[in-house]
Amino acid sequence: MQQLKNIAIIPARGGSKRIIGKNIKDFLGKPIVAYSIEAAINSKLFDEVIVSTDDSEIARVAQKYGANVPFFRSKKNADDFATLSDVVEEVLQEYKNQDIEFQSVCCILPTAPFISVKNLQSSYEKLRVESFDTIFPVLQFSFPIQRCLQIKKDKVSMVWQEHLNTRSQDLPDRYHDAGQFYWCDTKAFVKSKKLYTENSGAIVISQLEAQDIDTEIDWKLAELKYKVLNEISE
Repeated sequence: MQQLKNIAIIPARGGSKRIIGKNIKDFLGKPIVAYSIEAAINSKLFDEVIVSTDDSEIARVAQKYGANVPFFRSKKNADDFATLSDVVEEVLQEYKNQDIEFQSVCCILPTAPFISVKNLQSSYEKLRVESFDTIFPVLQFSFPIQRCLQIKKDKVSMVWQEHLNTRSQDLPDRYHDAGQFYWCDTKAFVKSKKLYTENSGAIVISQLEAQDIDTEIDWKLAELKYKVLNEISE
């Protein structure tokens, strides 16, 4: 069995419904998936950078920007119910069938243009040095979730009434998944088949470094954020 260091897997299936052609839609001058591919390549961390897809047009774009598409995704893992873990497992198995194994795997989402080489590198270092099963970027909720509200029968109430009068500065910080990438120790992943385990760690990124992209409005917000972020870094 040939042992290689790291593989980047970018899952980008066709048939997106909320934003048509989402994975290869133009984002400030190039297909959005290109940002994930280029960050992976420029990080110099990977022996393989591949795109897992069931779509020939996505495959063509991925190859244009430097990714490999060694095989197409199975029909079973190309429907609405397949998880990221299913896709990663399938890719690792395909390579294992060729007698190739990897020390670590990084699942990089195709619609995450804020992914940076720096964050890929720092999270990989943390994965290795601190012996986590997985590492992924998170960001702090902009408002204390302990003071969140709910609406039932048109009436508003607090979910956690005990925090009605708690000062915001006295509440602990809470975070959510940035939805960008997941570094995994391959042995740990094969055992758990999960991108998030009880032994997961995180790197914290800023609100400006991430944006969920599920609607056309999200898309425009992401482009505005990206422009601002690049203006700040210049």
